Amino acid sequence: MPSQDRREACARLDRWFDRCPEAAVAFSGGVDSALVAFWSRRVLGPGRCTAWVADSPSLKRSDLQIAERFCAEHGIPLQILETQEIQDPSYVRNSPDRCFHCKKTLYQTLISKLVEIPRDVWICSGANLDDRGDYRPGLLAAEQAAVRHPLLECGIGKRLIRELAREHGLEVWDKPASPCLSSRIPYGQPVTPEKLARIEAAEDVLAAAGFPICRVRHQGTAASVEVPSTRMGDLVACWSEIHRKLLGLGFTAAMLDPEGFVSGKLNREIGKASN
Repeated sequence: MPSQDRREACARLDRWFDRCPEAAVAFSGGVDSALVAFWSRRVLGPGRCTAWVADSPSLKRSDLQIAERFCAEHGIPLQILETQEIQDPSYVRNSPDRCFHCKKTLYQTLISKLVEIPRDVWICSGANLDDRGDYRPGLLAAEQAAVRHPLLECGIGKRLIRELAREHGLEVWDKPASPCLSSRIPYGQPVTPEKLARIEAAEDVLAAAGFPICRVRHQGTAASVEVPSTRMGDLVACWSEIHRKLLGLGFTAAMLDPEGFVSGKLNREIGKASN
């Protein structure tokens, strides 16, 4: 039986999409934008909604495959956008506003596609209530592009998102957060396709070894590996083999982060720089 919170959230989303003429959902493959894409299909039907995935070197191939399977499973029309943020010097510079330049490129590219459609289309993101308390420079790019945020506008946060996704049978309901690969490179160190490919390959090594939740931070030429603190002992037990494979990818060194996995860890440097 759905809880009162979930019933009310469903009603708010239904009303929101009832007012939406047509939706173009910026879809990452994560649970937030998946719920938005699913709800747009549920209310608007396949003729008035489309999911758009930004494909670039910073997107994991596994996340692209998840997005493709999700849309096929739920009958959501899917378009792949080839974005070129890696050619933007402001993005490559990797300052703390990197996400602004990424999202700016995404929305500009998407808008250039939507002008070919002679109808009113709302660009929708997966931003939610919890994002208001985090460092999200991409929201400024969304504001400049008049992007709408149905989850945020309906007052829905992460807990409810996962509950609604599970209730409606969305297989990504418990998918861990998977930000772009560039988020593994410390601010101030340039983003390059080579680094992104190395990070992706390294995290594939960890996943194949049984650590699907992990981060490999590209610290200069070294790899700093994070897994949940509860799995640290398991990682230590097989570290010798993983270490060998990481060095084989081109890292000059590889180390374990004793703190363990912390989402958004590199954002701590922003606070230090402002003090």
